[in-house]
Amino acid sequence: MFTLIKNARIVNEGSIQPGDVLIHDDRIEKIGRNLSAPHAQIVDADGSYLIPGAIDDQVHFREPGLTHKATIFTESRAAVAGGVTSFMEMPNTVPPAFTQALLEEKYAVASRDALANYSFFMGTSHNNLDEVLRTDISRVCGLKIFMGSSTGNLLVDDPTVLEAVFSRFPGLIATHCESEPIIRANLEAARARYGEDVPIEQHPLIRSEEACYASSSFAVALAQKHGTQLHILHISTARETSLFDNTLPLEKKKITAEACIHHLWFSEADYATKGNLIKWNPAIKKATDRTAILQAVLDDRIDVIATDHAPHTREEKAQTYFKAPSGGPLVQHSVVALFEMARQGKLRVEQAVQKLAHNPAILFRIRERGFIREGYFADLALVKEEPWTVKPETILAKCGWSPFEGYTFSHRITHTWINGQLAYANNRIYEVGAGQRLAFAR
Repeated sequence: MFTLIKNARIVNEGSIQPGDVLIHDDRIEKIGRNLSAPHAQIVDADGSYLIPGAIDDQVHFREPGLTHKATIFTESRAAVAGGVTSFMEMPNTVPPAFTQALLEEKYAVASRDALANYSFFMGTSHNNLDEVLRTDISRVCGLKIFMGSSTGNLLVDDPTVLEAVFSRFPGLIATHCESEPIIRANLEAARARYGEDVPIEQHPLIRSEEACYASSSFAVALAQKHGTQLHILHISTARETSLFDNTLPLEKKKITAEACIHHLWFSEADYATKGNLIKWNPAIKKATDRTAILQAVLDDRIDVIATDHAPHTREEKAQTYFKAPSGGPLVQHSVVALFEMARQGKLRVEQAVQKLAHNPAILFRIRERGFIREGYFADLALVKEEPWTVKPETILAKCGWSPFEGYTFSHRITHTWINGQLAYANNRIYEVGAGQRLAFAR
């Protein structure tokens, strides 16, 4: 099967060039100008941006055990509609992915239901080191450690356990970093002041800068001590950005970091209108933190941009502060949000593609994805400059809401290809099941 994408603006490896891309079966066969293929299906990009599909290194698709919120099928539908062609999913499901058998059960579901390419993190507990060390790092994206508690409460804070994992696990360790003792003290102070009616505006004071930095700096020290490949997720403070370096190329870094869409878009001022809909862990903090995180993205101290897509129902989010869970759906809107930031002059389109696609592929050593290159898998998306407004009927996440609801974006995804197969085109999902298990060159 041949598909020929013509008249595109190809965004790849730091440049934007006019051109065509010929897809043969699941691969990119030819990139050039004025290509022709007699038997190909022609897609006229008409000047739209053609990008390598985004690779989201942090999502929570809630299956198994929490499928009233989301499933691998429903959230991968939202992903492909948003130009996300590969995802890496977290272990805080029910039961958590603490054994190789439970981890492979998730892969089995994805092999049947995922519309995008997939990988799943192995989970860490206080007593599963033997299972952790059995992880095949050529077929599993990495190990996740919750060094601060969040949804599912998979907290691992025993220094002896952390030392053992950091010193012995041979692959990438991804961490959620917040200091539990600091958060608990802040929670008790807030409860003493407000009782059970803590306002959401207290969230960034409870999940404070101090809590984030104390945990992140501890993780960095552990990684430096043991030579661990450490990837710290969802950086939320200006202070944390000082922990990361830009003097080495990404492929040589041992310690890396991720920024998330919500920490680049919102600030504490938005709690007044968004409330619990933007309650995340770590918390959205000050506008100055947001500015510093963006600067660290631009100067390559922060290496990738992801979503931490973590849906909950509207009813769950409508509860009081202590009962409302943290997290929200973003995987459908990450690419267009960054294109909006590019339109606002905050970064360039080429930089957005670097952080969404190229760098996750480099960091995780994903085989033959993340770039528009001849011979690579044809994971691609077309992004058209055309305004549209996020409405309930446009939201594909199972929870049915978005913190972007009501916002008018300047660009939209018109087409997404997964392994050469059309998965999404002009508001229609093609449920072809083209997703494949990601492989890693380790």
